[in-house]
Amino acid sequence: MSRFDQLFQQLNNKNQGAFVPFVTLCDPDLDRSFEIICTLVDNGADALELGFPFSDPLLDGPVIQAANNRALNAACSTKACFVLLDKVRSRYPEIPISLLLCANLIFAKGLDNFYRQCQQSGVDAVLVADVPLLACEPYVAAAKKFGVQPVFICPPNADSETIQAVAQTSEGYTYLVSRAGVTSAENQAHASNLASLIAQLKTHNAAPILQGFGIAQPQQVIDALNSGTAGAISGSAIVKIIENNLDNQAEMLRLLAEFVRNMKAATIG
Repeated sequence: MSRFDQLFQQLNNKNQGAFVPFVTLCDPDLDRSFEIICTLVDNGADALELGFPFSDPLLDGPVIQAANNRALNAACSTKACFVLLDKVRSRYPEIPISLLLCANLIFAKGLDNFYRQCQQSGVDAVLVADVPLLACEPYVAAAKKFGVQPVFICPPNADSETIQAVAQTSEGYTYLVSRAGVTSAENQAHASNLASLIAQLKTHNAAPILQGFGIAQPQQVIDALNSGTAGAISGSAIVKIIENNLDNQAEMLRLLAEFVRNMKAATIG
């Protein structure tokens, strides 16, 4: 059983949802990024979604684009990201880790080489943001070859065929996007059809559903769980705390700890 499968089983037994923070690896640099990730886990994160920095991200709003730029300016490479992942996995043997990245980064390394490295670094799942379902087969095959779960996005405008394909292909968890557009903590509007999407995904036995985009307050976590999801992912709100406190690491870590504790508390029924 995978770490994600174990996590959702354990949370279900405790009548809890999952709170999953997202941060960009090596933002603002490798050492401080490790401290940030440790703070997230130590204060209640159930799993981690970690981004590889990329200069032209597809779905990222300005906050996460800025995080990508900070990491790239700190000379963060794919190799550095895996060094950091090794440190995280060594510190936290049990926590599920998912990667979010663009296909170019995988393609540059070669599919087998990339997913082999994921396996060696203890990565559980990979979401390739810009690979559509119609083109996903080589990525899915390479992921499974090395014991990595492929994760896919269910967009708010998905038709029944897309919903079924996502449900049948995504493993570990299913990423449900709250609304169209790019990531943002400011834009907290959610599509009106989320309940219908969740019901349809469940009809096709989708992997546990995590809702992301615009998740910035505990009430939104509660609302996501009440809609039938297994939890929520928050990225921009967390990265904004990092951005606002680059000159004061202690205060940054304090605010991140407080944010994660409050968001995790909202998952406890």
